[in-house]
Parts: sequence; C-alpha cells; structure tokens
Amino acid sequence: MSSPPFNLHFVFASAIDADMRTFKVNLLPSDSSTHSIELYRFHHPVTGLTHGLTTFRRQNMATNIFETAGQIEWSSDHNATIYFGLEEVHIRDIRKAKKSTSRSRRFKAGGSEYKWKLASDLADLVCVDSRGKTIASWNQEQSNLHVSPKGESILDRLVVTCFLNLWALRHLGQW
Repeated sequence: MSSPPFNLHFVFASAIDADMRTFKVNLLPSDSSTHSIELYRFHHPVTGLTHGLTTFRRQNMATNIFETAGQIEWSSDHNATIYFGLEEVHIRDIRKAKKSTSRSRRFKAGGSEYKWKLASDLADLVCVDSRGKTIASWNQEQSNLHVSPKGESILDRLVVTCFLNLWALRHLGQW
C-alpha cells in the first residue's frame, strides 16, 4: 500500500529586509486534529551581500533532531553550487532549460529526470517525471508544495529545486 500525498507549507519571513533564503518548511497535518511539524530549516546569514552560504536542515522524525541535509553556496544572485550531502550540483544543472524560450526547468534525481513547469498563471509550478506524471505542485497563493507519494524519495531535491525556481521568479524576475 502506498502512502498518501502530503502538503508542505513554506514560511518566509515577513520583514521587508528579510532574506528570502531564510525560511522554514512545515509538514501540514492530514487531518485537523494535529499540528503542523517543522520539517526543514533554511538559514542564510543577513549580510546584505549577494553571496554567502544557505544551510538547509531536515528534521529526523525518529529523533526529532534537525540534521544538515545540504547547503547552497552562492557566488552571486544567479550563480550557486548546491550540496546534497556529499553530492555537488551547479544551479545551471538543477535549472536546465531545453530551449531559451522554455517554460520548464529540468533536474535529475535518483537516476531519473524531472522538470518544473511554470503554470499558465505564471505563479504556480508543477513538477513532472519523464512520463509526464505530476510529482509535486506549488501553489503560490498558499505557499504550499503538494508532493505525491512518488516524490517522497526525492523530497530534498523537490524542496530545494522548488525554492530555487521561486528564487529565480521572485528575486531575479525571470523564469
């Protein structure tokens, strides 16, 4: 039996001078009887510089301890190297476009290729696998990432690539 889909809620700081790269991701309950659980913590020091190091930590659900899952080493607003544990990936390899006019960005995870597609409203995102099956979807209005059971095995990649695409849309003003 497969597990049900789940929803993640991104909580960005509301302060005007806050860096978007510092935020939390909460796992929303499947029913109203429980509270949300903080699952990820992204932290980027407030230096006012375009470069720096964003660290992301994931809660170990067995121990309730936040463990480092990776980091994003920024050399500018649009150039970064992402570390998933020991694996190093450049941002251009996580946001590959097939054509310059493409409305999708490709990435690889777990030996498969996936792509984030910009929705027709130019705010929401949809992540599909190589067969076109939806793995995850981003709802801009609610700041929620809906993840299918198939996406659970690549959850770190989905969360980070979703964030990097949001960063490009919001901070750089481009897809």
